[in-house]
Amino acid sequence: MVDFHTTEVIENLAAEIGKVVYIDVAKWHLYLTDAKLHTIVAQQVYPLLVENNLNEDNVTRVLSNISVKIGGGKRDVPLADLLPLQCQVDLMDLLEDFQRQL
Repeated sequence: MVDFHTTEVIENLAAEIGKVVYIDVAKWHLYLTDAKLHTIVAQQVYPLLVENNLNEDNVTRVLSNISVKIGGGKRDVPLADLLPLQCQVDLMDLLEDFQRQL
């Protein structure tokens, strides 16, 4: 059975992530919403929020485990490698604020 409240919370979290976090490639910023990665990030960090396991190491681990295909699928790069440090900081701030609102 689908928990509609959880789905709604994850969708809201994904929307916030998609507006703040971007991939930086050659100084071009591709926001996660445009890259269609915001939802997968939200789905994978949500358990950290509800289980009170939110910390930088766990978030970095999640980002490292999300594979991004580049070059038409010729290569996979961990999402963590594509995010500038400031985006990772902004993501942590966003997640901490979101967790307080849960």
